[in-house]
Amino acid sequence: MRRVGLFLFLSIMVMPVLAGPPVVEIEIRDHLFFPDEVKIPANTKVKLLVKNMDPTAEEFESYELNREKVIAGNSQAFIFIGPLPAGVYPFFGEFFPKTAQGKVIAE
Repeated sequence: MRRVGLFLFLSIMVMPVLAGPPVVEIEIRDHLFFPDEVKIPANTKVKLLVKNMDPTAEEFESYELNREKVIAGNSQAFIFIGPLPAGVYPFFGEFFPKTAQGKVIAE
């Protein structure tokens, strides 16, 4: 009986670790980010899945997040961010900075 209890306890403790960080999807279409505003839990590591639906490359860039990644046209990439304190963290497309803009809101 003790072994079963120990197994259940360890299973409950390990499951969140095996689940991995939450995934948030962002699409690039017509040199715009969709959605252009994403909310994530504060103090939590998050995996951004950025899908570039355009035929041309775009660079996801954020000084505040300390991230930059070139994403080829018609492809996707993962970008890990956080854990972040509550706040607003802008990002933009380096190749089309006037249109490709967005922000991560950690709350």
